Amino acid sequence: MNVPELFGSMVFDDATMKERLPKETYKALKKTMKNGDPLDINVANIVANAMKDWALEKGATHYTHWFQPMTGVTAEKHDSFINPTDDGKVIMEFSGKELIKGEPDASSFPSGGIRATFEARGYTAWDPTSYAFVKDGTLCIPTAFCSYTGEALDKKTPLLRSMERVSAEAVRVLHLLGDKETTRVVTTVGPEQEYFLIDKDLYDQRKDLILTGRTLFGAKAPKGQELEDHYFGSIKPRVMAFMQDLDEELWKLGIYSKTRHNEVAPAQHEMAPIFTTTNLATDHNQLTMEVMRKVAQKHNLVCLLHEKPFAGVNGSGKHNNWSLSTNTGRNLLSPGKNPAQNTEFLLFLAAIIKGVYEYQDLLRISVASAGNDHRLGANEAPPAIISMFIGDDLKAVMDSIISGTEAVAAGTQKLELGVDVLPDFKKDTTDRNRTSPFAFTGNKFEFRSLGSSLNIACPNIMLNTIVAEELSQFADELEKADDLDTAVKALIKRVFTDYQDIVFNGDNYSPEWVVEAERRGLLNLRSMPEAMPHFIDKKNVELFTKHNVHTEREMYSRYEIQQEEYGKVINIEALTMLDMAKKDIFPAVSAYVAELASACNAKKALSESIPCDAEVKVIEKLSKLLVCFQNKIEALETKVNEAKGIEDVADQAMFYGKEVFGAMNELRAIGDEMETSTAADYWPYPSYAELLFGVR
Repeated sequence: MNVPELFGSMVFDDATMKERLPKETYKALKKTMKNGDPLDINVANIVANAMKDWALEKGATHYTHWFQPMTGVTAEKHDSFINPTDDGKVIMEFSGKELIKGEPDASSFPSGGIRATFEARGYTAWDPTSYAFVKDGTLCIPTAFCSYTGEALDKKTPLLRSMERVSAEAVRVLHLLGDKETTRVVTTVGPEQEYFLIDKDLYDQRKDLILTGRTLFGAKAPKGQELEDHYFGSIKPRVMAFMQDLDEELWKLGIYSKTRHNEVAPAQHEMAPIFTTTNLATDHNQLTMEVMRKVAQKHNLVCLLHEKPFAGVNGSGKHNNWSLSTNTGRNLLSPGKNPAQNTEFLLFLAAIIKGVYEYQDLLRISVASAGNDHRLGANEAPPAIISMFIGDDLKAVMDSIISGTEAVAAGTQKLELGVDVLPDFKKDTTDRNRTSPFAFTGNKFEFRSLGSSLNIACPNIMLNTIVAEELSQFADELEKADDLDTAVKALIKRVFTDYQDIVFNGDNYSPEWVVEAERRGLLNLRSMPEAMPHFIDKKNVELFTKHNVHTEREMYSRYEIQQEEYGKVINIEALTMLDMAKKDIFPAVSAYVAELASACNAKKALSESIPCDAEVKVIEKLSKLLVCFQNKIEALETKVNEAKGIEDVADQAMFYGKEVFGAMNELRAIGDEMETSTAADYWPYPSYAELLFGVR
């Protein structure tokens, strides 16, 4: 395989545009991509024709505006390139108008009240900063999606707005600090993606996995992850074949798939890409999840992207490695050899610290979902409490600035392993903290709280807007300063002093941290229904409207959509549980009890002296559990019906999260206990042992 030749072969990327477009057209398009200048329709027509010719060569017959509505997944409506001719034949055409704008039906997508059902018109608008690509015989054009009245109905539009804002404010600050060359700052992201692979034949026997993406019943397997032998372990041949095909398909689409390995839980794995601009990284991650599912099917596997598909073993997350880079090639979060003297770095660090402290609620909301509620706060993911890890070295710098003393740098250390044949190498100045939600890792921040199925646009919109606000405040203050150097140092010291409580380098899993965080006044929003109401707090509405990232109406629509989705997800899970419990589990256990009773009666028929004590014990145990199981079924049905009668979306989400989900857990506990005492031939579903260890 010639990887350099394969890479990006299905993408209408910069090299392809340069090759196929007239020089002036290429320059005009690049100017639009770089500066956001409007694209002339004549230029668009030339680009569209070249794009169509290239796509036809790649086997495409259709095109689609590929967008990201508020469903959390991607959407596409396919139109062919054909146009009729006078002689009854067709020609293949694609115009600049078709490239720039599409008109999908907007009535069936979540809008949170922005659009009534009868108001169907919506628009998709080409995003020239994200390259078009060919997938499954269709030219896919990344687009934004908005309503007839102009409100954003997608995740891309506010992301692009937030990127523009953080760029503008970062450039203001850099110009004040003497950097006049930088004209644009981009946020960059490298999202690590965790997932599970299970056998499709077993998957097809599980209603819960098919309908909800996670197991709603399932007793713990005799072996889980306690031996810690799966993490970074040797990759099984069937999984390796999947990973190899996955890399090939991702590389064709220009996705920088770099790392692959086994994760902590059995059947769990990870893929990590090289970072790129946030907009492109978001599109790539949505594509990655889609390709993972498709490639898995070719290997008779199923890729599970739910945050908690199996109880008792680690769930799956997605680590958002976020940084800031200038168009002159500098990483603004690189501390340099002496961070204590790197004023520029310290100022940007101060902005992030202040932003995370002031808007910790928004960061928590950005990763909130029904699936992720299973993880956050457990000893497998960062807690629901948002805090920052900056490492011992930077913490020492921060403390020295606060106290006015000289920082003692850790300096470069050599790691000595005590074996002559092993090479010496430099030791990092600080360790990594896997328990921190928002950790500094050398030249970027790793936001570790994301769920595996999440669209990464959400947390990056928050991060970009928060940092844009803090940089805006810094620039406003510094522009008025008589002595800039003195003002910058005073600003850094004041921010470090006032907002240091958000920094915590210890064990975020410890019970002591929960107590300490409360003492510091940090929020502990344990679930999505607890967190989401803060989204429309006055300070947050003012933040987004000030920076034109969201209108107030768009914010309230997202508030409605996310809470409605939360309730719908749990409702679907509850109804699936009831279906499984009533139609499969109860009859199966009852049949097994009857079989044991029949066997016992057969023994007695042969001789009264043959003991049935063992069978009787199991019969009595399962019979009692069946009675309890039926009671829990009825209790869950009552809660589900009660939830449907609640009109307020916030109250309904809270009820689903506490009452319905609580009743589901009680029903599951009885079901899982019955599984451990029921013969495998009678139990209606593949066990955890089969699901987690079935791929060899």
